[in-house]
Amino acid sequence: MTHTAPGTAVTDAARLAPALSEGATTAAVLQGYQQSMIGVFGTPKRVFVRGEGVHVWDAEGRKHLDLLSGLAVTALGHAHPFVLSAITSQLSTLGHVSNFFATPAQVALAERLVAMAGGGPDLPAKVFFANSGTEANEAALKITRRTGRTKVVAAEGAFHGRTMGALSLTAKASYREPFEPLPGDVVFVPYGDAAALAAAVDETVAAVVLEPIQGENGVVTPPADYLTEARRITREHGALLWLDEVQTGMGRTGSWLASQAGEHPVTADLVTVAKGLGNGFPVGACIATGTAADLLGAGEHGTTFGGNPVAAIAGLAVISVIERDGLLANATARGEQLRSAVEALGSPLVAGVTGRGLLRGIRLHQPVAPAVADAALEAGYIVNAPRPDVLRVAPPLIITADQLQTFLDALPGLLETAVGGAA
Repeated sequence: MTHTAPGTAVTDAARLAPALSEGATTAAVLQGYQQSMIGVFGTPKRVFVRGEGVHVWDAEGRKHLDLLSGLAVTALGHAHPFVLSAITSQLSTLGHVSNFFATPAQVALAERLVAMAGGGPDLPAKVFFANSGTEANEAALKITRRTGRTKVVAAEGAFHGRTMGALSLTAKASYREPFEPLPGDVVFVPYGDAAALAAAVDETVAAVVLEPIQGENGVVTPPADYLTEARRITREHGALLWLDEVQTGMGRTGSWLASQAGEHPVTADLVTVAKGLGNGFPVGACIATGTAADLLGAGEHGTTFGGNPVAAIAGLAVISVIERDGLLANATARGEQLRSAVEALGSPLVAGVTGRGLLRGIRLHQPVAPAVADAALEAGYIVNAPRPDVLRVAPPLIITADQLQTFLDALPGLLETAVGGAA
């Protein structure tokens, strides 16, 4: 048996995917993309071939500052050496055995997540591992059905995933309507409105599902006591409180879970995480606490790849680096740097900054966010526009003050370019 030396990894990748080799052009790759990929994502705006830290390089050799982290995924940036070493070591030892068997890494990661969700001697908690956020939410939805109730209350503007169950909880009509009928008995209420939530919840409700901050809806932050009110309302009626922390969790907002930060921390019955947990390696988890931890029994749910030892070691490595390098504090500090700098611009186009930590929305008075994002990409900065009047900024948690400042210095010109183009 032969083993490939680490130094040959790039060469091997180029051999397997020739477009990675030097001289590849964006046009050539995109032609292959159009011919071979189902077109659900439209036409990509760049072809990226390499990443390191907070930067990525495209097929033409242009360097970009990644301020989106692959949609809040690469919390530790690209090609992080500790994560890479952990994954490589685990894969060379044991890669997959199925969930008929246990592995040490799987159990160790479950224990860390249980502790994050508030589990302990006084509150039992258990984990189901999946491969993505939508799969974690599918598991949570199945748990709600085991309460003996079927009704779920979700929020307007919510995004919980694209699989059929998660999609039934996602509010955006253009996502839902092509695939109806969806699993039913879902009621939507205005996000952040505790009175509307209270009016919708009664003894027929199995669960209330909420995002602590709505990411795909434009980084919408609810009132400070909204989640505590949701906790009170669900307890009063015997319903589960399910918090979708797929985008907000794993340090993204300056704490392990956004729901446990600030003056109004909340312990939920169900918490779903993914995205930043694996730093790009697919891993998600549904964490159930209290009586919810025992609602699913043997044979009632499953997964082939979820919780495999490589995914688990990736999650453990990410948690370790966040702790070791003080990245929760860095997320808070850099988020405040961004907020204060954008607000200090005094731009007539900027309406304000929302979010927490390094999940931020720059709200605009005009629907020019897509044009700003395009101008930023041309200038070497990756952001996106979840809404026509909102820019989302979610850089790796490792970003430094100087790296972030380069974008903040460029932002006034990007805004002027977008407004000029729209005029």
